[in-house]
Amino acid sequence: MATTTVADHLLARLREWGVEKVFGYPGDGINGLMAAWGRAGNEPQFVQSRHEEMSAFQAVGYAKFTGRVGVCAATSGPGAVHLLNGLYDAKLDHVPVVAIVGQTNRSAMGGSYQQEVDLLSLYKDVAGDYVQVVTVPEQLPNVLDRAIRVAMAERTPTALIVHADVQELEYSPPAHAFKMVPSSLGVSLPSIAADAEAVARAAEVLNAGRKVAILAGAGARGAATELRQVADLLGAGVAKALLGKDVLPDDLPYVTGSIGLLGTRPSYELMNGCDTLLTVGSSFPYTQFMPELDQARGVQIDIDPKLIGMRYPYEVNLVGDAASTLRALIPLLERKDDRGWRETVEGNVRRWRKTVAEEAMVDADPINPMRLFHELSERLPDDAIVVADSGSAANWYARNLSFRDGVRGSLSGTLATMGPGVPYGIGAKFGHPGRPVIVFEGDGAMQMNGMAELLTIRHYWEQWEDPRLVVAILHNNDLNQVTWEMRAMQGAPKFTESQTLPECDYAAFAAGNGLNAIKVEEPGQIASAWEAALAADRPTVLDVLVDPDIPPIPPHATFEQAKDTAKAMAKGDEDRRGVVQKGLKVKMRELLPHRSGR
Repeated sequence: MATTTVADHLLARLREWGVEKVFGYPGDGINGLMAAWGRAGNEPQFVQSRHEEMSAFQAVGYAKFTGRVGVCAATSGPGAVHLLNGLYDAKLDHVPVVAIVGQTNRSAMGGSYQQEVDLLSLYKDVAGDYVQVVTVPEQLPNVLDRAIRVAMAERTPTALIVHADVQELEYSPPAHAFKMVPSSLGVSLPSIAADAEAVARAAEVLNAGRKVAILAGAGARGAATELRQVADLLGAGVAKALLGKDVLPDDLPYVTGSIGLLGTRPSYELMNGCDTLLTVGSSFPYTQFMPELDQARGVQIDIDPKLIGMRYPYEVNLVGDAASTLRALIPLLERKDDRGWRETVEGNVRRWRKTVAEEAMVDADPINPMRLFHELSERLPDDAIVVADSGSAANWYARNLSFRDGVRGSLSGTLATMGPGVPYGIGAKFGHPGRPVIVFEGDGAMQMNGMAELLTIRHYWEQWEDPRLVVAILHNNDLNQVTWEMRAMQGAPKFTESQTLPECDYAAFAAGNGLNAIKVEEPGQIASAWEAALAADRPTVLDVLVDPDIPPIPPHATFEQAKDTAKAMAKGDEDRRGVVQKGLKVKMRELLPHRSGR
């Protein structure tokens, strides 16, 4: 009978936990684990990326869109280092991910040996809730089980470090003995109900309000029915934090859309006009986009007591699951007979929808990027998963793309790192192989990470039940978000040496690697390009030539930001003529409907 190694048992334990995919990249620090994978018939499936950072992002995307633990694996030293950015993305967006990393042999530790890195120190922040080194076989099940449970319970990354020589040792389980720690599989997490007395106090605050605003975040996902009931009873408008974009559909008349720097005008008006704020499942950090600190009474609902009560002077802080807490609150709420506030909110939303539709049709050279998003809204499959990378793509995703009920979407919310778009999409496809996935990618992020991961897509796409994975590239040869930030926040003109990107034919690159590829060079081609991509029998790259001079300036831009942008133009910005002309065209569409009352 063949010997069962520690690595064999590790994979067996992952299978017992129901882990089906591990996103990783090989190296000699995990050779024992790779050999075990061969003996296990690739169960769970090892998904090979082009870089360990991409493996971590794929695990994050998988976890975000499935609600399950994402698992990634990397070798010792540089492999472990490369995982960090993706793991920080998981930490800051509260996503459960378990990292399994190698380490040099125990006998070499402390000897300045090849790839010897103090991984416990390196990982103590990103995986601070649980990171452990496996030094003997009997330790393995407890450490792995706890890594998974802590990741699930705390919605955070955890890490398991396994010495290369330990991976190859014969496995023996923990004994019924002193200083042995047996373990067991599985966990049933509770639905945390808020304190009844506190719920009653929250109801008093909300019932007293005349103009109630709701801010919903990712923590409200799964509470859509309850949110709708509460919004109806209170006559409230609902704004959404960026990570909560898919919590409620955008076609509800009282949903104002995203809030913040990437937000909408009706969300800004909702917060400026309300006298009561109910925040559900959000730790939205930008206080300046919330009501004035002495303007509104507040109630917050969050499952994490460590994060509650921040950002605003809430009167009542309810710790509990969003759905169960709202269910407890609903019987205590009084339906507001005066619907004037609701009517105001809905009127603002109607005007905004007309505005963004008009803005998307403003002429540009060659394509207005807003139109790319606007025209997808009408064609978005009901079960689509949408991903946006960081940069100007996130602006248009937040503000111009309308989600229907059932559509899922996400991005790197709090870390706002460049480059997770395509790997998120890959993780989403492995989690939901029967659903179409759409990725919006700036050309900066595409050159940074996305192009290499097109090879990963080519490698695996035939395994997916639905082959549609569309990568839409905003091709403007400019690191556009930072260019605009420099103008609006620094009063500095575009610095060409840092901002201009090398030209690349993304469609040709994709076609040369066996993917469907469509170059979109005129606005009239957008609709047919989306239709072709969403009907294709394989993944598609849309190489869309967009105008970098269309300003991603929020509708509530401050006077100081406008003044700084004007200063930047006066200092000789190379794109000043296009920026001024197109910026005025866009802003006119925004101002005129409000003046006319339409």
